[in-house]
Amino acid sequence: METISLSHRQRGTLVAAGLGFVVVLLDVSVVNVALETLRVSFGTDVAGLQWVVNAYTLVFAALLLTSGALGDRMGAKRVFMAGFAVFTLASLACGLAPSLALLVVSRVVQGMGAALLVPSSLMLLQQAFPNPAQRSRAVGWWGAAGGIALAAGPVLGGLLIAHVGWRGIFLINLPIGALGLALTLCYAPTAAAKPSRGLDLPGQLAAMLALASLTAALTEASRLGWFHPLVCGGIAISLISATAFYWLERHSKEPMLPLSLFRSTTFSIATAVGVVVNFAYYGLVFVFSLFFQAVQQLSPQQTGLAFLPMTAILMVMNIVAGRLVTRAGTRALMVAGLALASLGYLLLLRVDADRAYLTLVLPMLLAASGIALVVPTMTNATLSSVDAAHAGIASGVLNSARQIGGMLGVAVCGFFVRDTEPGIFLHGMHVSLALAVVLLSAGGILSYFGLKKPNLADTTAQHG
Repeated sequence: METISLSHRQRGTLVAAGLGFVVVLLDVSVVNVALETLRVSFGTDVAGLQWVVNAYTLVFAALLLTSGALGDRMGAKRVFMAGFAVFTLASLACGLAPSLALLVVSRVVQGMGAALLVPSSLMLLQQAFPNPAQRSRAVGWWGAAGGIALAAGPVLGGLLIAHVGWRGIFLINLPIGALGLALTLCYAPTAAAKPSRGLDLPGQLAAMLALASLTAALTEASRLGWFHPLVCGGIAISLISATAFYWLERHSKEPMLPLSLFRSTTFSIATAVGVVVNFAYYGLVFVFSLFFQAVQQLSPQQTGLAFLPMTAILMVMNIVAGRLVTRAGTRALMVAGLALASLGYLLLLRVDADRAYLTLVLPMLLAASGIALVVPTMTNATLSSVDAAHAGIASGVLNSARQIGGMLGVAVCGFFVRDTEPGIFLHGMHVSLALAVVLLSAGGILSYFGLKKPNLADTTAQHG
């Protein structure tokens, strides 16, 4: 009888944790197909749309590391439920927002909820599945649920916008949130809190200020120009805050970002590649969302379907990469993935306003396949490069770096395509694509010369 009860609790916890990851990634991908609808509804420009996307990503990235420590300090179940409640209420506020400013503020709160959900969802799985083999399968299902959400997001968003309106892409989170909270309350284990676990609040404030001021400067440069006092001031504040953050982390007894991790060349390269990969992927998803809708005049539903091959191949290749990494080695797979992504985006440089969609499919599949090869490989490399005691914080650093890369990608690529007049927009799109090719190629070169093949392959095989 006890075994059956435990099994039910494990299944309930797994579904709850999966739903938490689903809503977080759904709101990363679903908003892109609503960009043109939001632009028309609120009479805004591309900079306004960048804020809708980046307000969420900014807070999510900045709070991830502290949220992990908060889960230890207060208990994963309590933090997870708080995250679900905050996320669900913020989704309601997004769905009811009467103005662009209130939508952006609501997206900030959504990002806070997302940051609370992700680390605590993994902690719940660790507590509910003490058996390593069971836990590995549970984390696999958790990751698969996120992958499905990322792939289904654009299609679901297109359908909701077509039949309900743009507000539906946020209101869909309400029933998911209610179900997640109920399952967590009923099934998730309650572990002892650790009140002694420190929180690096000065470091957190410095990181938030550095990221927020940089995002604001890059976004508002579209409207104001690079030499406007507010843009220059934002860049200056970001540099000062980043310097303060570095100083605080060097001298803190319990830093949110242990700088000693970067003594590992493998960890440093994996983190840098994480920034580059998300910069290219999320920046260009933003660009192509506008291209399909503002230039090619596709509906949101058609735009969602246009992204389906690209997002679906991400799921398939993630699985393939997990099996290949122990055979081919981390360096070979990282270099191959980055080269494949570079080639895909390079082929897209031929795109013009009248280009038939079918001619875009193969380059988009190549780019997505390359990125999907890199992501699990660099995650394995990250975890293999640190001792077990630092695995959680190392994973958190990589995820934060990836979110920051995505945020910068939207800000920079959004600057290039700030004018939606087709001729000017296409020039900006080509610049964005060329920049992605250069960065991904640089990441491939860095991986080839920086990662040591024999040692890294052996290490990866041991941890595979």
